[in-house]
Amino acid sequence: MSGIKILSDLLLQLEIYMYVCMYIGWFFVSVIPSLSLVVCDGTFFPSLVKEMSAVVGCFNKRAQKLLELHLPPGFRKYFTWLKGRLLQKDHVGLIQEGKDLVTYATINAIAVRKILKKYDKIHYSKQGQAFKSKAQSMHIEILQSPWLCELMAFHINLKETKVRSNMAPALFEGCSLTFDDDRPSLSCELLDSIKLDINLTCSICLDTVFDPVSLTCGHIFCYMCACSAASVTIVDGLKAAEPKEKCPLCRKAGVYEGALHLEELNILLSRSCQKYWEQRLETERIERVRQAKEHWEYQCRAFMGV
Repeated sequence: MSGIKILSDLLLQLEIYMYVCMYIGWFFVSVIPSLSLVVCDGTFFPSLVKEMSAVVGCFNKRAQKLLELHLPPGFRKYFTWLKGRLLQKDHVGLIQEGKDLVTYATINAIAVRKILKKYDKIHYSKQGQAFKSKAQSMHIEILQSPWLCELMAFHINLKETKVRSNMAPALFEGCSLTFDDDRPSLSCELLDSIKLDINLTCSICLDTVFDPVSLTCGHIFCYMCACSAASVTIVDGLKAAEPKEKCPLCRKAGVYEGALHLEELNILLSRSCQKYWEQRLETERIERVRQAKEHWEYQCRAFMGV
């Protein structure tokens, strides 16, 4: 079985590298009409931004659709539950879709790295490396997507729920939740020396993120801490934040309205830190009740004209 697994891994790597080569070849043929040009005509990086944005957008939509099948919001969970009962749905389809998404992210991350390296080599410049930093600040690099963090947590959650069934298909190889001096992090090794390491300590309360939320800049905080930083109550929510409010870490403005609740990560941490989670849940419940009471008292006074 180990020999079959090694052969399967080698075939997967070969398939990914073939796709990367095809991607790079297509990109240079369609975006750069002639590689003999010494001076770039100025359309290269805008075209690359457009391509990367489209790739990240496609990845985010597919990941969101997949995870909503696993954890559907609101009343949709009852329809999904009923559909699953009728079709006797298992996790195989979800796992395969997740693996396809991980492969998609890996291919594009490797391809972009090689494209920028090729660009610098052809033009004898360092603009490719500079663009890489710019892409990270623009949050169009696929490995920065918070949905990738959700897929990692989704993988571990499914693995833990299926471990009793002897075998659990894997989305990632070497994906794990680790604790270093009680500081959690989500780590995963992809192909071609790509390693993801996501810090799960809230930089506001300096504790493990509770009810985690990812701002559009990619930084992860406790939901209540994020509300405090955005100067809004938990009743109003992050969507009520003013556009001028900035991320406590990168100081980028307008990052709260599109914040994403990391539901899979929340489940993973609640299972892994049960004692801490119970204590934090009690503390937050008291604070949420206090804020809700103040909110509605203010609304009543405003309605009464007091």
